[in-house]
Amino acid sequence: MIFLKTRKTATVKVACFQGSAGPAEYHLMMIPESQGSFLKQAEDLYQIYQETLRQLRLKMETAVFQRFFCSDLANQAEALQAAFFSCGKDTTLSAVSLVEQPPLPPARVALWAYHLADSQLVKTGSTNFLSLSRGKLSHHWLTGITAAGNSAYRQSWKVFRQCTRLLQKKGMTLPDNLIRTWLFVRDIDNNYQGLVAARKEFFATCGLTPETHFVASSGIGGGSSDRQALVTLDAYAISGIGKEQISYLSAPEHMSPTYLYGVTFERGTAVSYSDRKHVIISGTASIDRAGRILYPEDVQAQFERTLDNISALLSPAGATLKEVATFTGYVRDPADQKRISQAMEALFPETPFLILLAPVCRPGWLVELEGLAVIPASYPHLPSF
Repeated sequence: MIFLKTRKTATVKVACFQGSAGPAEYHLMMIPESQGSFLKQAEDLYQIYQETLRQLRLKMETAVFQRFFCSDLANQAEALQAAFFSCGKDTTLSAVSLVEQPPLPPARVALWAYHLADSQLVKTGSTNFLSLSRGKLSHHWLTGITAAGNSAYRQSWKVFRQCTRLLQKKGMTLPDNLIRTWLFVRDIDNNYQGLVAARKEFFATCGLTPETHFVASSGIGGGSSDRQALVTLDAYAISGIGKEQISYLSAPEHMSPTYLYGVTFERGTAVSYSDRKHVIISGTASIDRAGRILYPEDVQAQFERTLDNISALLSPAGATLKEVATFTGYVRDPADQKRISQAMEALFPETPFLILLAPVCRPGWLVELEGLAVIPASYPHLPSF
């Protein structure tokens, strides 16, 4: 892990993994600490990003994925474009995700950036559907998928259908190649059930059932710059991947299977390569093996139980909390945002993380965490990352 603090105007944390065969992976999370307008913060963030890359001796062309968390995206998207992607800026082709999930004040914007340092990488596509090829595998990031419709159910069905069609254009299928999704739901307390019903029915048409498998996912409060969009989908898929590379994680003594309470996603997914393993942890909250919310109205106890649950999911993949490269946390009450951020800082002082204002799918859940661990492995029979 690398911890950086740049010019005292932002906190910057970097996780780096260098495998024995594949590229070095970098996760950067940065959040401004200065007061000011959104445009000023976005411009500062761009300069800090550039300075951080120089310190890491990375070029901007190594960027693969960038997610911006904004406090009021409808009024900020144009300013973000001007600050980061206008003519003359040091930019590169990467997948760009814009999400309305306010970071910890005084920040109005925060950034999670993923970089790969490897001259063999070939990137094609667009900011909303980036494909990255290296050796036998290709990695694909789909961002900002929305659809028209008068209900969350209708929009959810359409975004999954659109995702499926985009995958098919690259010779992929949803069951075989889709690894992870993020579903950002506007007014989640009223719209989540529509998403749940549509996803369950759509997955069934694809052959995804409790007897087969689902997809790692976070379904969380959030929005896009499209104010009509009730559901926005980001996704990650891999073409060329073999079934022997993928395992689905569970911790039945800690958490029930999701389908027992009507939802259809995997708690976690591990993807193995010749020299490393990615352990993807879906959005996880304070839940027990019967599917019940634990410690209602106690955010600190829920936070601790959530970490216990994540630790239990990491274990069968051979990983621990210390090997998590990046955490993203969500709270529904603004009063809890600083408290959980401080708790994360105390436990993981060098790990990149952000705590965002975003309601979890059940009102009783006060905090949710997702994460990604990257650990060394030796599977010479598997493709390189």
